[in-house]
Amino acid sequence: MKNISYFIIAILLLITVPTTNAELYTDGYVQGLFGGQLEGDNPTKSDQSISETRLQLRMESIGDNGEFFSRVDFFYDGLADDQEQYDWEIREAYMKFRLGDKLDFKIGRQVLTWGTGDLIFINDVFAKDYRSFFLGRDDQYLKAPQNALRMEYYNSMGAFSFVFSPSFESNRLPEGDKLSYFTPMSPDGAGGFYRGIVATGLGEQYYFNPEEPAKTFKNSEIAMRFQKQVGMYSVALYAYKGFYKSPIGVDASTMMPLFPRMQLYGASIRGAKFGGIFWLEGGYYNSKDDPDGDNPFMPNSSMSGMVGFERQVATNLTVNLQWQADKMADYDLFEAQQDGSLHYRDEIKHLITSRWTKLMVEETVMLSAFVFYSPDEEDTYFRFSTEYKYSDEITLTVGGNLFSGTHPNTDFGQLSFNDNIYTKMTYNF
Repeated sequence: MKNISYFIIAILLLITVPTTNAELYTDGYVQGLFGGQLEGDNPTKSDQSISETRLQLRMESIGDNGEFFSRVDFFYDGLADDQEQYDWEIREAYMKFRLGDKLDFKIGRQVLTWGTGDLIFINDVFAKDYRSFFLGRDDQYLKAPQNALRMEYYNSMGAFSFVFSPSFESNRLPEGDKLSYFTPMSPDGAGGFYRGIVATGLGEQYYFNPEEPAKTFKNSEIAMRFQKQVGMYSVALYAYKGFYKSPIGVDASTMMPLFPRMQLYGASIRGAKFGGIFWLEGGYYNSKDDPDGDNPFMPNSSMSGMVGFERQVATNLTVNLQWQADKMADYDLFEAQQDGSLHYRDEIKHLITSRWTKLMVEETVMLSAFVFYSPDEEDTYFRFSTEYKYSDEITLTVGGNLFSGTHPNTDFGQLSFNDNIYTKMTYNF
């Protein structure tokens, strides 16, 4: 991955250097983030959830021939093994340029996002970093970067967006080191129930390390969107061809997780209504490796829909509410395949979320809370933070992540040993 990134940066720098009248902007921040586990039975190797120092450098060059932007992170991980404590990542390194008046290009390593939901993603199938999300890193780290070409074409009908990713980029999920997770299997095939780190005769191993699809042209990802403003509403259509971003399939020969093929078709609408902002979004997930729903090792096709509303309910207090329903196709076949040893989902799975944001003390203090709750899965995830902007350069944050679930194999129930609190100090320059 880094070799590809080196190549991209070299090409972009070569393109950018000869631009005329270029203006160069640089900034960044230094951040310390430290967190502790609240669950004494968590099988992770430390009672700290995170201990890291991060330096981010940003550079933007704008010239007559286009724009270059880069964002690079250097960090020290106090919980990693000695040889892995120091590392770095190119989060963004892309070139933007325009051909004519209607065609824009953005090529390189970039963070991709679209859709209407607040932390609910239906048509946004770009890679997410849930490890960062559950540990207290800044919200920007929820979106994992991808190497991609993005093209946008504008005309009187609307805006057409096309994204091509030459290689698959998966979600970044808990691996058992800082965040434990539930799995009913072990790498030595012994079976049983484990959380996070699995002890075998070969020592400690991580079960959750699935092999990604081969980096071939056949396995490249394509995403498309058509967006149009209709009165006060923004309307969009979506399509995607690639893979499920999480390894929710199983290789029947090895019994190891894998990333099934998937196609997505969806639509959304967002605009002002009832004194606030209203949004509606839906999508159909076509499981290409299980079109008839009769393969117990692959996910069934499904249809997901969401409605949301946000408004300011008091001075400097903003609240939103979302409801998502996900309906599985061929549910009778799925239900017949279950042996009853684990909880399994209902035909329609519901998720309710709400975000509360309060600004205080001349908007230097921000209180934030976000809750996910599934009434049929009987699990909850609650995240909260208090942020104090001490000055233009210094921000102090205290927050936490709390998980609960009746069943150990639901989305948030599998993380129920990972309750944590954290503190963070950021110096911007």
